[in-house]
Amino acid sequence: MNRDKSVVLLSSGLDSTVNLYEARERSDVVAALTFDYGQRAAGRELAMARAHCEALNVRHESVRLPFFSSFTRTALVDRAIDVPVKDEVRIDDLRASERTARAVWVPNRNGIFLNIAAGFAEGLGAKLIVPGFNIEEGVTFPDNTGAFLAATTSALGFSTANHVEAVCFTTQLDKTAIVARGVELGVRWEYVWPCYLGGDALCGQCESCQRYLRARAAAGVPL
Repeated sequence: MNRDKSVVLLSSGLDSTVNLYEARERSDVVAALTFDYGQRAAGRELAMARAHCEALNVRHESVRLPFFSSFTRTALVDRAIDVPVKDEVRIDDLRASERTARAVWVPNRNGIFLNIAAGFAEGLGAKLIVPGFNIEEGVTFPDNTGAFLAATTSALGFSTANHVEAVCFTTQLDKTAIVARGVELGVRWEYVWPCYLGGDALCGQCESCQRYLRARAAAGVPL
């Protein structure tokens, strides 16, 4: 039976990594794209994404987007603004999470990424583009939701000749369930990089790290 071809958006964080492995199970992955938009962790994300793709024999593409610094003051790009860490982050407090989300929000980031991925997909004869979303962060990031995916697919019906579809296999899962699925899929955990920062090791203190480490502990998958 013929399988759809897919293009995966791979930051090498938990969600995108598990979606890469899931996409290999359900489709033929023709490329994985990692975006460098000047974010602090770009070097680590690219290195880890490349390692995943080499391990899985998947074509990897690094896509540079240097113009992001022209329109965003996010803490992820602007080194003069601190990324919220430690006690500034309270992942079970909605209001606190809304504040930290504003600090790392990048205008239309996922919209830009998905449209670029759709161009790759159409050009490579792929039907699907696969980002990594989750239900936890969908509460504070509206571009991490099923509604956003549906709207994107609707728009791509007009802008791609082969009607590319945006799908994500983890949109309705929390981080703990995503870790559990990653175990089933045989994810190479040493190549997962969820950290907003780009140090030699995970900072363990930013919101992304805190959610990841809590999920690993809850799923019984220690570092």
